[in-house]
Amino acid sequence: MKTLLITGGTGGLGRDVVPILAREYRCLVVHRQPDSLESFAAIENVTPIDSLERAAKFAPLRGIVALAGAFSAGSSSDVTSAMIEANLFSFVRAVEAGLPHLADDGRIVAISSAASLHAPSGLAAYSASKAALNTFVRTLAADLKPRRITANAILPTSLATPPMIASGATGLVPTANVAACILYLLGEAASSVTGQWIEMSA
Repeated sequence: MKTLLITGGTGGLGRDVVPILAREYRCLVVHRQPDSLESFAAIENVTPIDSLERAAKFAPLRGIVALAGAFSAGSSSDVTSAMIEANLFSFVRAVEAGLPHLADDGRIVAISSAASLHAPSGLAAYSASKAALNTFVRTLAADLKPRRITANAILPTSLATPPMIASGATGLVPTANVAACILYLLGEAASSVTGQWIEMSA
């Protein structure tokens, strides 16, 4: 069974997506708090690791799936710094740790946001951080082409995570649809799909 390194697997999106990915892959889920893994206790093929560096033990990796991220409105320097840290540097660190152990013909998938393209009012820091992620992914795709490693970003509008559902928001993208897109990008049929920003909406 091929192995994935997954960041953000214990968040709202990850709790829905990881069990679906685990049907086909061994999922190394990076965690900070052991109790955050309780929802995965009965799921086969989910292996918790307490640091990105532990991924080396399970090499070679088939893919790096970056679900980690954060959201905040505003444009202050503090908010911008927090969004860049959560949405760009978390991905950079995952790639830095996982890439040396990623097999040739491997896959890198990042979760970005449609806000990075449409720049909605009030979300300057968030949108900019996700736009930076998009550009990083596209450049990474070019850099890794000699190794036949693909790198793509998925850009959904608001996701149907428990907090968003509880808020009463409408027009939410089902998390199962995001999982299906990730599975496609991980598969052989997507071997020629790289450097793409794949927008998703309800």
